Amino acid sequence: MAPAHTSSGQINAADPGANGRDETMRFMMLMIPQVYQGGADADFRPDPEAIATMTAYNVRLGEAGVLVALEGLHPPSNGARVSFRNKTPVVTDGPFTETREVLGGYWVIDVKDRAEAIEWARRIPANEGDIVEVRQIFDAADFSDEVKQAVQDAGGGIHKNPDLRTRQT
Repeated sequence: MAPAHTSSGQINAADPGANGRDETMRFMMLMIPQVYQGGADADFRPDPEAIATMTAYNVRLGEAGVLVALEGLHPPSNGARVSFRNKTPVVTDGPFTETREVLGGYWVIDVKDRAEAIEWARRIPANEGDIVEVRQIFDAADFSDEVKQAVQDAGGGIHKNPDLRTRQT
């Protein structure tokens, strides 16, 4: 497999991912499908051809060694939202009439930089009108020592997850 980056740091257009990275960043690619924007029926399912095409893309992510996680989500009509008003949880069942952009699925990828994450997002076999948002995931190293200490003092949830531990440099 071709390396993801040339010696000048440019992304290899043939394959934007590769194993053996020294420093990486995790990104989430959030799929906002057009079909969910109008309030897809609760029983909506993508067609088999779309699933096959997306599966081939997912396999490429895995083969490139950049895939951490992925999931597709049922339409919002099957969901619920919990909002908080005066610290009181309020549950609203879907569909959500005031929502413009609805999440349909996501990928978590571990890549060299933002440019590589965007290159992978550009290759998603999306439909007309779909949107993919690319967002970097916080790493424990992104926070100050004071924040890390406060987390540990509060019970330490962040240091128990191996993906969120402070990376040794």
